[in-house]
Amino acid sequence: MRALQDLVIDLGRRDYAVRYPDPALPPVVVLICAYEEEANLPGVLARVPASAHGLPVLALVVVDGGEDATAEVAQELGARTFVFPVNLGHGVALRIGYDLCVSGGAQYVVTLDADGQNDPQEIETMLAPLVEDAADFVLASRRLGVDTTSDQYRQLGVVFFSTLVNALLGAHLTDTSNGYRALRATMLSDVAPRLEQDQYQTADLLITCVRRGWRVVERPTVWHERSSGKSKKGGNLIYGLRYATVILRTWRRER
Repeated sequence: MRALQDLVIDLGRRDYAVRYPDPALPPVVVLICAYEEEANLPGVLARVPASAHGLPVLALVVVDGGEDATAEVAQELGARTFVFPVNLGHGVALRIGYDLCVSGGAQYVVTLDADGQNDPQEIETMLAPLVEDAADFVLASRRLGVDTTSDQYRQLGVVFFSTLVNALLGAHLTDTSNGYRALRATMLSDVAPRLEQDQYQTADLLITCVRRGWRVVERPTVWHERSSGKSKKGGNLIYGLRYATVILRTWRRER
């Protein structure tokens, strides 16, 4: 399976190199991993600012396979686009995106969801601690900000997972399962090679970052309902069990 995964990644890299012979990226890259999000992606990309804190911004979409027109939509809307021919998982897509950002010379990377739950217009807020050299990892918090969703089980899960991560790390974070993040590229170059999870990578990245001594802060943001469609993460119980397993495995690896 690992050999097949490597083959798919290599095919994606070859396609990317043909379409983008110059791998250089601007200082700020908005990294969006998308799996069958053709209906939601246009609204997200339309709200990505052209600049933030005086620095140019580029959207990079990693299309994690799928049967719809997500890749075509991303390209038509001007996003730099990396395409897997088949689905490999959100964690794999993020790792490839991190590698492209670091090797392309980006200074800061902002990750957000393709489903419309994160507001790209809050990127200025997310980047501020990095630009001011007050942090290396900025995590969005729906608990410090506003959660407009109505799923009480997911909301309880946010509290539970934050409590668990804080107990393991001695941290004081409020929303450890949020995929909206701003990251310093120098931190990613250290942490990303250690990441292992093909799914649920938020905990993998956060725990590794904290254990390796990088500075983490939170910023309040608004968490929206999905623009359309259903989550690809599965039901609440399955998602919760898998996410808890990732937390414990990563903590054991990095302690």
